Amino acid sequence: MPLPDLLSLPPFTRPVRGEVALPGSKSITNRALLLAALCDGDVTLNGALFSEDTHLMGAALRQLGFNVTEDAVAQTIRVAGRGGEFPVKEADLFVGLAGTAARFLTALCAVAPGGVYRLDGVPQMRKRPMKPLLDALRALGADIRCTGQEGFFPLEIHARGLAGGHVELDASESSQLLSALLMVAPLARQEVRVTLRGSVRWAYVDMTAQVMQAFTPGTKSLIERRDTHSFTLPARSQPYRRKGGVYAIEPDASAASYFLALPLVTGGQLTLRGAQDSKRGLQGDTEFADVVRAVGATVQVGTNGLDVSFRSAAPRRGISERNFKAISDTFLTLAAIAPLLDGPTRITGIAHTRKQETDRVAGMARELTRLGQRVIEAEDSLEIHPQPLTSGVEIETYHDHRFAMSFGVLGCHDLHSNGRPWLSLRNPACCAKTFPHFFELLESLRQNSLAR
Repeated sequence: MPLPDLLSLPPFTRPVRGEVALPGSKSITNRALLLAALCDGDVTLNGALFSEDTHLMGAALRQLGFNVTEDAVAQTIRVAGRGGEFPVKEADLFVGLAGTAARFLTALCAVAPGGVYRLDGVPQMRKRPMKPLLDALRALGADIRCTGQEGFFPLEIHARGLAGGHVELDASESSQLLSALLMVAPLARQEVRVTLRGSVRWAYVDMTAQVMQAFTPGTKSLIERRDTHSFTLPARSQPYRRKGGVYAIEPDASAASYFLALPLVTGGQLTLRGAQDSKRGLQGDTEFADVVRAVGATVQVGTNGLDVSFRSAAPRRGISERNFKAISDTFLTLAAIAPLLDGPTRITGIAHTRKQETDRVAGMARELTRLGQRVIEAEDSLEIHPQPLTSGVEIETYHDHRFAMSFGVLGCHDLHSNGRPWLSLRNPACCAKTFPHFFELLESLRQNSLAR
């Protein structure tokens, strides 16, 4: 069902109860799509995410001539890999506002043995950082031309493969810049030696390395680390193959953050089916379970996934300080519910999120202030001092899925103790970027709580 342009959120009047089936990980799905296209043979991705970002990635692969078959009901995507061959030699690729698709497809087209590929996205995508990746690929022999502003989309790539050699790369603005380079580097004609400049969100890079490893059976490691900021990727003519032709995608840990936080807002208990903890999962955002534990929720590994619960009468502790650099996609989840906590919350390590779908630090500060909160904003941090919430506010989502879903959770709070909506969201449909049925699922949980 289409969402209205302005969505009034009915709060929960009873504690939440139930089980949540999370969508597949966007980060893993788009990595696996790229690697599957480079495999020699068919690969089926089970539990794949079906959203705008993964649709854009799959559509671009089809534009490049790869056979990509999707089954949304079964949550599977089948990719017919061509072993490094690119069927189409000239294509125009559209990436929307999908950062993973933009960075990954740029690297993929650069490693093609030949062809001319043009890449572009929406106006906001033309502002997102690309220069470190472009410079690194050029240093390896790629012919990449910025047809607008240097260092940004749109691009025109005259593919001729990658020669290899030594590159320096600053991935402090986005770990996707490094992940994109790593996935294609083994196809270069000679080894690639990478030296990192600046800080890196290692959780996402480690995820990339593990997914790459899953597509190289029998190989000890594609990445030979020399120290924490330099490593080598030996050249391999066809480095990717998936044994058995099937790869399972984990549930999305960033999406899990909303439902880990929901019992803190409504009280009650939820099971997040298939969700992983930080000891077992590939995704760094699994650490958000530790955040809700610190606030006061109980999170346990259960038979079917993660079980999270919270007693409504229990205290909800503010977080004196937490660095979110490694799990920054989840900082908005905590920030949005911070008005309900007993004491201030200080969130640090988030400067790089100013260059994502929107300036997330400034946007969150602005919306919380409109909700009556006292917010101290710095370049790399937010400090939120809870005040009585202002009713009747229409939250601006800035076309950013994480704003819509984070404030969607806050709206489940029964502010007036009468079930009356008190918070509305503009453009809630932007959640389709990673979680198209988010609000449908939220409403089904509310209805389920009423039926008990």
